[in-house]
Formats: sequence, C-alpha cells, structure tokens
Amino acid sequence: MPDHGFAVIDFETTGFAPEYHHRVVEVAVVHVGPTGEIENRWETVVNPERDLGPVHIHGITGKDAMRAPLFSQIAPQLGALLDGRIVVAHNAQFEERFLRAELARLGVGSPVEQGGALCTMQLAREFLPGAGRSLADCCSAYDIELVNAHEALVDAEATARLLAAYLADNRGHETWDRYDRIAEQQSWPPLPLSPQQVDWVTRTRERDVPTTSTFLQRTTAALPETDEDSPRARAHAAYRAQLDVALADGLLTVDEMDGLRTLARELGIGDRVLGRLHERYFGDLAAVAWADGELTDAELSDLAQVALLLDLDDASVTAAISSPPSAPLTASPATVPAGPGKPQFELSRGDLVVLTGQMGQPRSHYEDLLLARDVIPWAAITKKVKLLVAADVDSLSGKARKARQYGIPIVGEQELLALLAAMRG
Repeated sequence: MPDHGFAVIDFETTGFAPEYHHRVVEVAVVHVGPTGEIENRWETVVNPERDLGPVHIHGITGKDAMRAPLFSQIAPQLGALLDGRIVVAHNAQFEERFLRAELARLGVGSPVEQGGALCTMQLAREFLPGAGRSLADCCSAYDIELVNAHEALVDAEATARLLAAYLADNRGHETWDRYDRIAEQQSWPPLPLSPQQVDWVTRTRERDVPTTSTFLQRTTAALPETDEDSPRARAHAAYRAQLDVALADGLLTVDEMDGLRTLARELGIGDRVLGRLHERYFGDLAAVAWADGELTDAELSDLAQVALLLDLDDASVTAAISSPPSAPLTASPATVPAGPGKPQFELSRGDLVVLTGQMGQPRSHYEDLLLARDVIPWAAITKKVKLLVAADVDSLSGKARKARQYGIPIVGEQELLALLAAMRG
C-alpha cells in the first residue's frame, strides 16, 4: 500500500478551456488515507470574476459566487491540502489543466504536471475492464451512490470511494508505489496568504428539487471505453471524456469548439485522427442509444445535432443510426431461474461471483461457501464476472444494472446454493 495519503480533488468550472479564460467556480478536496479510509473533506464556491458559464450543469448561483472567495484567496490552503499527498481525480487531465492555469495567474507553476495526478478514469481500464469512462458508470460497478453529480464535493466523494474500492481490490499494485514516488517529488510553491482571512463558502443547496437528465446526458454517461492502455489511448480517452461533458447539453459553443481543438493539440491528436475519433464517438453514441431497440424522433434529432456539431459526413451518420449495431454495447437482462435437477447454468473453480443486497444470511456466509468450492467472491461488476447473486433478482442497484448491461446472469440465494451443490468434484 502507498506510504502517502491521497487528496482527491474536483473542480466545477465556467467551461472546459482555461486557454479561453474559463475559470474555477467550485473546489472540493477529500483526504483519503493510504488504505482507503476517508479522513476529511473541504469545499468552497469560488468567485470566477466573470460570468458563471453553464449554470444548468454546475448549479452555482450568482448569489453564491458574489459571497465566495477568489481563487487567489483560497490557493494557499488548497496547496496545503494537496501538499505531501497523491493528487487524485476522475479524468485528472481536466483538473491538472485548470490547476495549472489558476496557479499561473498567481505567477507560480503547478507541481502537478501532466500525468502527475492519479486518474481513476484511466485506472478503470485495468481495474474495471469493460466499464465506461464516466464517473457514474465506474461507480455503478461497486454500487457507489452518485446523486447530484457536478457538485464538486459530491463528485470528489464518489471518486474517493471509487479509489478506496480500487485500493481494496488491488493491494500491492505497482500504481500505488509509482504515484508515491511522484508525490514525494512534487514541491509546492509558497503562496502568499491573503491579507484578510477568508472562509470557504458552501454552495446553497435546495432540498427536494427534482433532478432531470437529458437523453444526451444519460447516453454520454454510458459510453464505453477501450481496454487498450497506451499513451495514445490515454490521450484519446481524455479527449473523449471532455467531449462527453461538452455535448451533454446538446450544444457546442464557439469557445467550446476552440477549447476542444486546443485540447486535441495539447494531447498530440492531429486533424485526421481527430476526425476518426469523432466518427467512432458518434458510432458509440448511436449504439448506446439503440440499446432499448428503438430510436425515437427526439433521440434522432439529438443525434443529428451531434453529427452536425462534429462535422460528420452523411455516410457515417446514416450507417450509425439506420439500424441497431450487430454487436450491441448492452445485453438483455439475464437471470437463471431455479428448477429441479441440474441447473441451466454452471459454476466452475476460479469463477468470479459478486454479491449484492441484504440477504437472508450474512454475506460472509455465502463468501465462505464460494471459497470452499474455489469460487472467488468479487467486489465489482466487470466483464470478467461470471455471476451476480442478488437478494432481489429484479434489483435496480448499480451492480444489477451493470450485470444486465454485460449479459451476466443474476440469481437469488437459493439458486446460488443449487449451483454450488451441482459443481463437480
């Protein structure tokens, strides 16, 4: 396990291109211990000294911003919260860029260079094979709740819990040692304290406000990610993740288009490769939209708008939306009914089995039964999992949704006992 603790950070911003004068409007930091325990949390709205950008996404009000400190006033405490810890974020490249830009405004460099923050999105390739790149999709594999996404503290806490799950399932992985060394080498610049003591300001939170999501927000949250792990693949993933955010509201402003082009250049993505990335992105988007077997007129209209924004040719668009893909990204629900005689489904030694829900017996009881048959109890739903055992086979939990998406069978407690009894040997 790592020697250093972690500092999970999340920014909400006025846009996603600091090169075009977008600013941080909210900061959250969650401290996580070396073994995954959450130690403390901090959050504040930040006055960006400009318009607030997509308020419908981040929810920061002008009233909150007016009473909030400037970034220059919170920078010394923020630096102290990150100093000596492994900096973590989901799609860390985004936080790295904004931290670098905000510190540059203060005349200092950021010690968190490109790739210097641990990225839970990139780690999902290895730790959650088959998962999408969104924070919501990665969290669902562990049944980690994510409500009111795009609040900095909500996203940071969910990322912290995802990190804790990674740590628990992957003790001794070389990643922890590598980022320990990076944290050891990061030297935080001295930042002048504000002449006036400032308090961090929590956003105003309305209670019982119904939350809705658009078709594109739901669809981009479920987009798949490649399992390939290389510098090129990581650059492409960072670009696609930013495209998810940009397109979620169905609109790309001139600033956002310019920001995406700038990001592509920073990531070393040329125009020809960028065109292919856009084609593949749209194909994935259409495939996820087809998952329920139909495209409504409203969904077709949204997809057509995305195609226009990405400047795709008619042939690529027609091929993606004309019919469901032959190999859909999602699978129909799979359950294994109980029945007399030999079960319809078999378990084998070495299979991964996930448990979810409040069962009739303690979970440890079923884990012991699995281990006695050399079947491995597992924490997260990935494409390598053989079976999900649920207290309710019709559960709407994140694990159950992921199992249905991957076509993993779902059984109850009695079905599990029958499967174990039927194992040979």
